[in-house]
Amino acid sequence: MDILPNCPECGSAYTYEDRGMLICPECGHEWTAGESVEETGLVVKDSNGNVLEDGDTVTVIKDLKVKGASGAIKQGTKVKGIRLVESSDGHNIDCKVDGFGPMKLKSEFVKKA
Repeated sequence: MDILPNCPECGSAYTYEDRGMLICPECGHEWTAGESVEETGLVVKDSNGNVLEDGDTVTVIKDLKVKGASGAIKQGTKVKGIRLVESSDGHNIDCKVDGFGPMKLKSEFVKKA
């Protein structure tokens, strides 16, 4: 009998093989036997130190001037469904702000809602 690896998601030892896929019955994660576990290494934290994830809702903590726009994004504006991106200029949140459209924000100016 072959010894199967533990689940890379939850660490469960109760994995089983079905049609070339390894399956975890505890968390439902499926992966191929030769697949290596890759971590993005991208950890983005808000102004309070909370870890942000894709799809989170955040609140802007200060008025932000927007180049080319007549107004600013006001403090307290909620932004839903953020997407985290790696960026060399520090803008690591890709989102759509109501009234302004798609833009990038810095995580230091938002807090997790």
